[in-house]
Amino acid sequence: MNLDFSIVLKNLPLLLHGAEWTVMLTISSLIVGTIIGLVACFGRLLGGGLLSWISTGYVELFRTLPEMVTIFWIYYCFPFAFDLSLSPTGSGIVALSLFAGAVLAEVFRAGIEAVPLGQIQAAKSLGLSEFRIWYSVILPQALRLMIPAFILVVADLVKMSGLLSAIGVSELVYEASILSENSFRYFEFFTVIGIVYFIIIFPTSLAARRLDARFVAQRT
Repeated sequence: MNLDFSIVLKNLPLLLHGAEWTVMLTISSLIVGTIIGLVACFGRLLGGGLLSWISTGYVELFRTLPEMVTIFWIYYCFPFAFDLSLSPTGSGIVALSLFAGAVLAEVFRAGIEAVPLGQIQAAKSLGLSEFRIWYSVILPQALRLMIPAFILVVADLVKMSGLLSAIGVSELVYEASILSENSFRYFEFFTVIGIVYFIIIFPTSLAARRLDARFVAQRT
């Protein structure tokens, strides 16, 4: 097999365009997913009522469904069900945001519930207001516990953005697929983007694991 990686360099602008879209999709989905996750987390913490039931159903649904099913349903079925068409990019952001929101809701809830109850009771006994308890006692500790899992969600979104090539979103995998089909240089293009994903995701996952280990060691 004759390898020619120079073709990758010749088409680098298109690959960089795809990489830019990958970053944009990840950031957009993370922002929207964080907002959804905060609302769902609040609903889950209520422990009862309509919002709690809706939040629980939402989290369980989108943590169970395969990401590709969600992407295809939003793109192909959502316009039919609600008479509202979305662009491939819009459909992709919605699908990734729904997944991110479901996972982040559990990340936020786990971080908050991990704060020792004794500290909260001690703060109440000192006469601190509810706002002060959240601001000074709960959130500082919960945020530290959330950081490693939050970083892993970012890494997952980067990986899942590649699935959006199936509906024609021109991110990195899509651009590599088109270039491979036109040049029949599948090995070169997919080897390079595989390396790119590894360079982005492996250090991110490693940093998350190390942070998690450090926080666990500090608490023991």
